[in-house]
Amino acid sequence: MVSDLDNRENLYLSVRVAFVSKGSSLHAWCNENGIAMPNARAALLGTWNGPKADALVKRIRQAARER
Repeated sequence: MVSDLDNRENLYLSVRVAFVSKGSSLHAWCNENGIAMPNARAALLGTWNGPKADALVKRIRQAARER
């Protein structure tokens, strides 16, 4: 059985892979957008919940798909 934590870890890893495949990184995107990397990681992994975390996850996922 796949837990929510496994799904969130997969999300975190897939976002990182998407950025690296474009020659960048999640950390670089965070720096460019004024986002603290620990906040991005917490939002993606689900340890930070709420509307702001959800909005950040949406932004990160969109940025990972672009370019």
